[in-house]
Amino acid sequence: MTDPQWESLLRVFDGELLDELPIGFIIDSPWLPGWSGISILDYYSSERLWLESNLKAIRQFPQVTFLPGFWSEFGMCTEPASFGAKCVFPENEFPFAEKVLDSFDEVARLTKPDCRVDGLSPFVIKRLQNCRKDIEAAGHRIRFAVSRGPLNIASFLAGHTETLMAVKTEPEAAARLIDLVTDFVIDWLSYQRECFDSIDGILVLDDLIGFLGEGDFRQFALPCFQRISAALDVRIKALHNDARGLVTAKCLPEMGFNLFNFAYSHSLSEIRQLVGDDVVLLGNLPPRDILAAGSPDDVRRETRAMVDSIEDKRRVVFSCGGGMPPNVSTQNIEAFCQTVRG
Repeated sequence: MTDPQWESLLRVFDGELLDELPIGFIIDSPWLPGWSGISILDYYSSERLWLESNLKAIRQFPQVTFLPGFWSEFGMCTEPASFGAKCVFPENEFPFAEKVLDSFDEVARLTKPDCRVDGLSPFVIKRLQNCRKDIEAAGHRIRFAVSRGPLNIASFLAGHTETLMAVKTEPEAAARLIDLVTDFVIDWLSYQRECFDSIDGILVLDDLIGFLGEGDFRQFALPCFQRISAALDVRIKALHNDARGLVTAKCLPEMGFNLFNFAYSHSLSEIRQLVGDDVVLLGNLPPRDILAAGSPDDVRRETRAMVDSIEDKRRVVFSCGGGMPPNVSTQNIEAFCQTVRG
């Protein structure tokens, strides 16, 4: 993210209506490798190809603020690997972290990893350190510390269905696991900020919280996100949850986060009513069915409807409802940008 992009983003957070409506996309390995013509494994394993793919995106779309910007990651394996998860890396499919726990009876044997040396986290940091000179030469800075959220990581360690069931059947063990992972997330975000003095934002991604009812959300999700928010004194605290997000939206101010990227099934106006006027919304075009699978005319039509759907356009960054999905074409992104700015 360039200095002008960062300053414009902060103006959006201050409630200013910019002359040109802001556009932002969360981009990472589901989209960048295919769009830039390399395999997913090449994207993860080659610093040069990772850097070139990100540089290609910022040069192709200078009008877009990419979040978090130069995201150093290894898909859903990034954080579970620190807990000892076996990580499977096909050549051109998304990687997968296998379970660490066979049952919640085993939670007590887990200890908090050291994000400085355990798993893939040292490689995340080294990639950014090795590429920092080139990133800054291109006029960009590393602005965000990034992590999957506590329940998301816990679900990879214990299983998605198993974690949701444990919330009801083994709440004490579920709480112990989530608390342990929260401690790790705070360490991991804090370490990233320690390594890069340009960081002044966090992005936490957790879809599993969208599967909780309000009572379970308040018991298991709200406290850990409050801890994360309180632990890091940064200007932007962004949350991605593109599962069902009405409970999350309702609780977002209590969570301490001030930017929300949410599911396309919820309208901008619906989420605005729930989060209040002080939260920045990032959304909300259907990512797969329109941005990826639609024609440029489809994108123009649906983007115009999205922009027109909300009267007060302050504290809105126009995007898709989630991260950039695979197979989104240059033409469709350009159609989106031209329509928002048109």
